[in-house]
Amino acid sequence: MSVSGARFADLLEQHRIDFSAGVPCSLIEDLIATLETHPRVPYVAAVREDVAVGLAAGAWLAGCRPAVLMQNSGLGTSLNALASLSLMYGLPALLLVTWRGYQGKDAPEHILMGDISPKLLTLCGIPHRVLSAASIEADLAWAIAEMEQRLQPVALLVPPGVVEMGRAHARAAGPPATRDGGGTPSPLAAVLEPRISRLVALGAALKPLGREPLVHANGYICRESFSLGDRPQNFYMIGSMGMASAIGLGLALARPHRRAVVFDGDGNLLMNLGILAQVGARQPANLVHCVFDNGVYGSTGNQASLSHQVRLDRLAAAAGYRTAVAVVAAGEVEAAVQAALGSEGPHFILVKVTREEAEAPRIPFTPAEIRDRFRASLLAG
Repeated sequence: MSVSGARFADLLEQHRIDFSAGVPCSLIEDLIATLETHPRVPYVAAVREDVAVGLAAGAWLAGCRPAVLMQNSGLGTSLNALASLSLMYGLPALLLVTWRGYQGKDAPEHILMGDISPKLLTLCGIPHRVLSAASIEADLAWAIAEMEQRLQPVALLVPPGVVEMGRAHARAAGPPATRDGGGTPSPLAAVLEPRISRLVALGAALKPLGREPLVHANGYICRESFSLGDRPQNFYMIGSMGMASAIGLGLALARPHRRAVVFDGDGNLLMNLGILAQVGARQPANLVHCVFDNGVYGSTGNQASLSHQVRLDRLAAAAGYRTAVAVVAAGEVEAAVQAALGSEGPHFILVKVTREEAEAPRIPFTPAEIRDRFRASLLAG
């Protein structure tokens, strides 16, 4: 016996799942096809499984109850995001993990992961059950109760045959295109000469902000911004390098009528370049993505990043951001953020800065404190 994708989606809705993101697997193709056009459990097709985890984190912080759909091969891809984001901060999500290699029966590339998938979840401290069609209602009720009580991800392993396969569906066309080609490219020269430190640039970027939620990439961006002024609307990334943009996108999609701002770094963005295409495809009009580019990995010894050879603003423009500009002076930074906050996006602002780093304290809050005050600020209005 198997359950249809429509029935599965109905049960997710009954359990108040109102946001889903994932990477496809044929074992749940009927469920994904249903969610792609579902009016109350919207599905975001993620470029990687760890990005789906980041999207779910942003959605939960914005007040949603998210689900993440992935093949068990994606557990390996998403382990760091689960460990240093979802588990460290305590961010609930329902993980629907298809079990390829179940009982040693599958293509060769799935056998090892099939054997170790339950062990990986146990090792990470993620409660899990094996889903069956006969007990799906009880399994979902257990998983939802566990994730809410524990404030962490909970997984349901989905073996072959639990969800119907092979049904024809009209595929979702995705968000309508709003224009031809990419965003507006920066008019500046090909080589950008930084004039200001990141601390000065951060101060300029913070000036136009009011109560907008602001996700900070991990490392010195967090610490320097905190030294300039803390506020509950600041989400400080401690780990999960590369996930700030995914969290910001999740926020923007979950709260489309409220601006969402991301302070990213060049190293962070290069680790998750697929997010540019995801933003370009989804076209969140409320997203402002600022990248402070000093051309090095400052937290690990100033090793050079690829941003010396690649203009990140031009990648964003090609991916489809509505605007993509590069700035090098404090006044330009402030003006660019102000303009982005007042117009329809998504907007990309590349802020070229020097390698200078300020003496800045570590973030004094626990991950749970960062989570709770940030979410409270979002839910307050």
